Amino acid sequence: MSNAVDQTLIEKLISNVGQVILGKRDVVELCMIALVSGEHVLLEDVPGVGKTSLGRALSKSVAASFARIQFTPDLLPADIVGSSVFNQAEARFEFHPGPIFHNFVLGDEINRAPPRTQAALLEAMSDRQVSIDGVTRELPAPFMVIATQNPFEFEGTYSLPESQLDRFLMRISVGYPDPAAELQILESQSPNQSVNQLPSVLTREQVMTIQQQAQQITFDQRLKRYLLEIVHRTRQSRALRVGVSTRGALHLQRAAQSRALVQGRNFVIPDDIKLLAIPTLAHRVLLSSGGSAGNNRRLAEEIMNGLLDEVAVP
Repeated sequence: MSNAVDQTLIEKLISNVGQVILGKRDVVELCMIALVSGEHVLLEDVPGVGKTSLGRALSKSVAASFARIQFTPDLLPADIVGSSVFNQAEARFEFHPGPIFHNFVLGDEINRAPPRTQAALLEAMSDRQVSIDGVTRELPAPFMVIATQNPFEFEGTYSLPESQLDRFLMRISVGYPDPAAELQILESQSPNQSVNQLPSVLTREQVMTIQQQAQQITFDQRLKRYLLEIVHRTRQSRALRVGVSTRGALHLQRAAQSRALVQGRNFVIPDDIKLLAIPTLAHRVLLSSGGSAGNNRRLAEEIMNGLLDEVAVP
């Protein structure tokens, strides 16, 4: 399989987002892997490091529909999925779709909404559909949720349910920019204006083609056993109360195939699995201490790193 055209498109998108998100190519590549996998991403970090800008830049780089949902304590499920409104003139109910019916949905500060509202995303993220008033409606393709949250500001926030965390392909930290990139940010006139002026470099059809080709990337049987050994170790570890789900194993497989494509290969190598294991798996486990990985991120990642060191690389 030849990936020459796809590589050009992938590099074009990464470079495009990199015009706004300076000095963070590794983070942009992880988001690109999530897009190629056809899955969702959770950007978790302190305020003001560019989480929202990254989500907007990635969405704007594709010629597709985009909606931003600002999650607040008073947000209702109907504000996300939509609702039926009675049309008096025609004496019938009409469905008014919510912002979830877009290709890219930016859920800003997702943990500020209560669990009942967060649950409105579960069916959409897993099945690419929404069931309202007994009617199931398909979501547009491609479909991607890019959510942001701040792990350190607990006042006025709600922890994401484990079932929802499990639907995110990766949890990514943006991190502070390096001094050179931060100086460039200070010298730029308006970062927000830069995002608004960012051109679209890929079409919806091109994204879907790349996603289909990623699924054809060769995944050797020995590497599948290596991946499953990592997953099984999380279920056997005394430090973890709940290990990685089967969905987590499938997500790691897709992410590894997508990274191979982004790197210009048509086959997966061990590094694809090892480098993606932490961002893909650490948010799915529960610690034996009683806390969740979402509230004890550093400890969960340390445990995962220890498990990775125990598994022999083929």
